[in-house]
Amino acid sequence: MILVLVNQIYTAQSLLKSASVLAQQLDKSFGVLCFVDNDDQISNCEFELKAILPDTQINVRNKKNNTISLVCDEFDASFLFVQLQNQKHLRSYLKDCRDLRIPYLFFKDTFSELNLSKVILPIGFLEEELEKAQFASAFGRFCGSEIYMLLANDYGSKAATIAEKMQLLFQKFDFKYTLQKAIKDSFRVEDESIKIATSNSAGLVIISASREYGLDDILFGPKEFRIVKRSLIPVLIINPRGDLYALCD
Repeated sequence: MILVLVNQIYTAQSLLKSASVLAQQLDKSFGVLCFVDNDDQISNCEFELKAILPDTQINVRNKKNNTISLVCDEFDASFLFVQLQNQKHLRSYLKDCRDLRIPYLFFKDTFSELNLSKVILPIGFLEEELEKAQFASAFGRFCGSEIYMLLANDYGSKAATIAEKMQLLFQKFDFKYTLQKAIKDSFRVEDESIKIATSNSAGLVIISASREYGLDDILFGPKEFRIVKRSLIPVLIINPRGDLYALCD
């Protein structure tokens, strides 16, 4: 299922259309999720959403006893779209999504419909960067996306080795991709990716979430907060999987 978390349905038309199209491309079902403050609001919210989206699976939950990750697990969601109506909810959404085992995409109300003709894949030196390749591959396979690989400008060879492994995967399935050396290193390559997105006609940037939150992340927000806030296109975030990698780089 492609699940869409909305907080204001009337400003989410581009988001809903984008998620619906992707669900069709991936041959997945499509559902809408909404959280309310108490049980008394559930029936009214369901009625309102079903009136606007009669052929869509609607899920309204009390936010006091439900979490995003629990609902995504319950419906076996493959992707989560999150409506970002304004920036004030971004930090709480990022915190709530930290436990997700699926990619989650932030979609601002100001965005046009999602364009997957080209996706940007910044590549740093951390081992879990490899996991982004499988989702880029899904876009290449089912959406015909060109994958624009932006390789961090590091002194070491770790990022380059990861890029080589990604290329082997893309070549195996004959995906269209390009490899470009970034100006910035691994610590800033994702920031660079959102800056060049518009000039490269990209419609999506794929990044990895922070492994852990340090003091600066708690006070000022993690790197993904900064990237999503500044980006002019949707950002797809993938959480590092501790069960797949030894996070000791």
